[in-house]
Amino acid sequence: MPAQAPLSHKHHDAIRLRALLRDASARREECAFVLEGPRVVADALARGVEFEAVYLGPGARQSFASLVSRLDAAGVPTRDLKEGVLEKIGTTRTPQPVLGVAPTPPMVAVDAIAPGLVVVCAGVADPGNLGTIIRSAEGAGATAIIVADGVDPWNPKVVRGSAGAVLGVPLAVVDDIAGALSVLRGRGWRAVGTDAEATESYTAVELGGSIALVLGSEAHGLPDAVAAVLDVVVQIAMAGEIESLNVAVAASILMFESARQSRT
Repeated sequence: MPAQAPLSHKHHDAIRLRALLRDASARREECAFVLEGPRVVADALARGVEFEAVYLGPGARQSFASLVSRLDAAGVPTRDLKEGVLEKIGTTRTPQPVLGVAPTPPMVAVDAIAPGLVVVCAGVADPGNLGTIIRSAEGAGATAIIVADGVDPWNPKVVRGSAGAVLGVPLAVVDDIAGALSVLRGRGWRAVGTDAEATESYTAVELGGSIALVLGSEAHGLPDAVAAVLDVVVQIAMAGEIESLNVAVAASILMFESARQSRT
């Protein structure tokens, strides 16, 4: 069978790719998202993700021949893109040469989350921060992540920042964080927040077992309705003049302290 011609930016596949990369509503409507980059696509393939298709920039078929062979063996359709298409559809200055489209994994119900560490993101707006939080959550062994009122977890920058971990931790997207916390607390979780003015150090508080680590927005912190249902608020002591840590850094510290306490 003759090779298919590379796709132009006007091809319906390229138009769909652009929408999935740029528009959260398109991702929700189609229940699909994009994984960018050969490493992320290879990791997703190893995780058993069933791609709809993978799109290759100029030269990518040769540069990533072993990945293309794996995709072919898995029955994943691959299509080449014409020169300049990546720059027209992408969201970065230097677009990735490999783009995979996959169905969005099913969400987990809050009342079905397994016991253990749950990370709750209430209004985390920066995709890089959310991606890093998700990556650390998988590394710390979190059983689920709950997201509300922030960036779309299937935003391509979140997926890149998570290094594919968004596929490895059950995810719940909710409208009511306080309500979700009430469900968790009713099932035995303790809700823990952070505040630089808190009197208790995170190392002096029980963080093992079923803990819901609650993180607020970078600019405004936790909403009052969410703060009102916390069981305890802890601080991470810092030296120097800095007032606070990046939310992803603070989250990572607390997650791995939770994991350490759970082990011991």
